Amino acid sequence: MSLARLGKVVPKSSILFLCDMQEKFRPNISYFPQIVSVAARMLKSTALDAMERGLDVHVVVDACSSRSQVDRIIALSRLRQSGAFLTTSEGLILQLVQDAAHPRFREIQKLIMDPAPDSGLLPLIKVPNPLFS
Repeated sequence: MSLARLGKVVPKSSILFLCDMQEKFRPNISYFPQIVSVAARMLKSTALDAMERGLDVHVVVDACSSRSQVDRIIALSRLRQSGAFLTTSEGLILQLVQDAAHPRFREIQKLIMDPAPDSGLLPLIKVPNPLFS
């Protein structure tokens, strides 16, 4: 089975499109407000266009925002229904780092040590509970 079909992100053939960024990155990113403003309006349309062209799309759900939480959940649901892979920032970082042999693993590990705040996205997850199956 191909890596793309398994939802693997292949760094050499991937691009990163940001919809929203955490405030802690603001000092290190030029044009931060402009990037957030433009990207927030374009994520769903760009992702759907990319999938229509046959590209695999990975959406980092805890890095996306919308006008309201309802709009956010509906947009992410639509993207998932259309074939996008939904992931979290931590999941993507760990997939790209692969293992502790990465030369910057310790530095990266510090970024994900603190628990992330609740993203409000649990309604998107429909995983059966094995205790009640």
